[in-house]
Amino acid sequence: MTEISETVGHFKDLYSEGEDRLPGGSIAWVAQRRQAAMNRFAEQGLPAPRNEEWKYTSLKPIEKRAFALPEPDAQEVSLGDIDTYVFDDPGAYRLVFVDGAYSEQLSQSVELPEGVTVKPLSEALEAGDEALSRHLGHYADPEGTPFVALNTALMSDGVFLHVPAGVTVEAPIHLLFVASTGADERILSYRNVLVAEEGADATVLESYVGLGEGAYLTNTVTEAVAPEGSRLAVYKLQEEATTGYHIAAFEAYQGGASEVYHHNISLGARLARNDVNDALDHEGAHVGLNGLYLGEGRQHVDNHTRIDHLQPRTTSQEYYKGILDGRSRGVFNGKVVVQPQAQETDSDQQNRNLLLSRNAEVDPKPELEIFADDVSCTHGATIGQLDEDALFFLQTRGMTYAEARALLIFGFANEIIEGLPIEQVRYRLEDRLMRRLPHAEAMEE
Repeated sequence: MTEISETVGHFKDLYSEGEDRLPGGSIAWVAQRRQAAMNRFAEQGLPAPRNEEWKYTSLKPIEKRAFALPEPDAQEVSLGDIDTYVFDDPGAYRLVFVDGAYSEQLSQSVELPEGVTVKPLSEALEAGDEALSRHLGHYADPEGTPFVALNTALMSDGVFLHVPAGVTVEAPIHLLFVASTGADERILSYRNVLVAEEGADATVLESYVGLGEGAYLTNTVTEAVAPEGSRLAVYKLQEEATTGYHIAAFEAYQGGASEVYHHNISLGARLARNDVNDALDHEGAHVGLNGLYLGEGRQHVDNHTRIDHLQPRTTSQEYYKGILDGRSRGVFNGKVVVQPQAQETDSDQQNRNLLLSRNAEVDPKPELEIFADDVSCTHGATIGQLDEDALFFLQTRGMTYAEARALLIFGFANEIIEGLPIEQVRYRLEDRLMRRLPHAEAMEE
């Protein structure tokens, strides 16, 4: 038996083990989708290096581990344990999940506009929510990605958000996913379904954090739906333990004159992979993708994005930046596809990378596939080091070499951070970035 088939066999055993206790198992449509997804995963297996989409990212560290399902009772975690990850906004709705399960005691409920639904996925599945059944699995396709299939089969919890037509949710909704000190060798499968109906407006913060040093696997999928005239902004902050593994997919579908913004910040995990896909399926739809990824030591971070312009007069803007140090490796593969009928498309994609050591590496691959003849599409990628002239100039103004270096790195990253509309998110990221830089206290002065 090969290593790949052993891996598939292990995950099939996990599915059989959890089939009766995973949420929604007694509901026919849920059970059918889980089983179909498991069958598809068994056919595909984990992606191999010969797979073009994964050629820069080896999954051998994941294949070698026998991850188990989380224990039914989550590890005890207190508010003090997550204090640094909670946003100090009394008006924010917060749902906290520990080791794959919802924690009511760590969550915070506030009054929401009438008709807005925010609940753990486990509760929504058991309740047989009709809107959830219409959307779950319709955008993140198990046929296309093995990890989406695996997530669909093993999803234990997550969030279902439904904002009725014309309703605005002013305060952000914070989703905090915590891997406790007892998460070692566990697979945490989260599924989020975010639906903003016609003319609705909502902002969601997704935070993934690790409290220990376990070699756990977070496999998460978020499906976002923004029909006619709606607006949905999603901020994703990944701060997993540097011994953990993080695989994520974001799948968005847009209607006419809708807006979707996805801000993807990757700081943690030994291996991180983000697949961000958006389908612009009606005129006037706009998507903005922004990303910042930091790597040090032997971290590996892989960002794959795809923007599909399906109809005329849609627009997209994408800007990703990477900072790699030590022996870390970054991957950026950004694809923009303009279908034949998508005339008057306007798209811009940029990727900038900063290498801080001789052993750091990055593999950028911006792509345009254009099948229409009346479009304005640009893309570009750069790889560079710190400017020696700028370093020298700052030293002539009294800074040490280390302080000047830290200031330039911060300035490079801050171009992404300062563009984030939510002040608390900006402050949080600035704080995290400062902690990663040597002699950063000089900049605080």
